[in-house]
Amino acid sequence: MILQVNGEQFEIASGSTATDLITKLDYQNQRIALEVNETIIPKSNHAKFLLNKGDKIEIIKAVGGG
Repeated sequence: MILQVNGEQFEIASGSTATDLITKLDYQNQRIALEVNETIIPKSNHAKFLLNKGDKIEIIKAVGGG
């Protein structure tokens, strides 16, 4: 199925979860915020949150600094 991730089209298998997407994008060991269709998805829900065709996803990576 096709999703929009950070403004770009992205293909992932039907039935994929937010965790599957994060893993495919190699963000699994990074501090990120995940927004799907303008709703923040808490990390505790990533494994059970199913993605749907046409979802608009924004992934924001936290950057440390001072």
